[in-house]
Amino acid sequence: MHMVIYTLVEASTRDDALASGKTVFDRLVGAVPHAGAVFDYYVCFDEKDTTVAGSARWGDLPVAAAVESDEGEELLERSWDATKEEFQRNLDRVKEAIDERSDEDIMRDEDLARHAFHQVGAYDGPSVFLYDEHGSGIRHRGQLDRLLEESEELWIVPADVHF
Repeated sequence: MHMVIYTLVEASTRDDALASGKTVFDRLVGAVPHAGAVFDYYVCFDEKDTTVAGSARWGDLPVAAAVESDEGEELLERSWDATKEEFQRNLDRVKEAIDERSDEDIMRDEDLARHAFHQVGAYDGPSVFLYDEHGSGIRHRGQLDRLLEESEELWIVPADVHF
């Protein structure tokens, strides 16, 4: 499956932001030493030679955008909305399982309730859409707000990932 994820990086230019973003995405696909792969591969939106990923799949997205720009604000809103929606979807599944299933049913995991438990607690992977420049998932609004307040030149870089 494909999804668009985003990373927030400090940079002074779009090219620097893209390079930093690719470093984050390299970590997330295990392309650097001591990094565990959470996704199979990624394609940034500067790559035009693919017919199945990036712009070919999702349409034109900025290669990188300053967070304070209109494009950057739109990407940040999109990424945070996706994060909240996926968290809520999984949390609702957890609550339903706890309310309606026996301990044995949950243990057998016939309806993937345990998977939802795992997704609620995930720090990376398909349930996390937004990452910092170290490849750590941004999981709550306080964490995001701190990054936005502490960084002077923050950029957001999208990538199409496969998992």
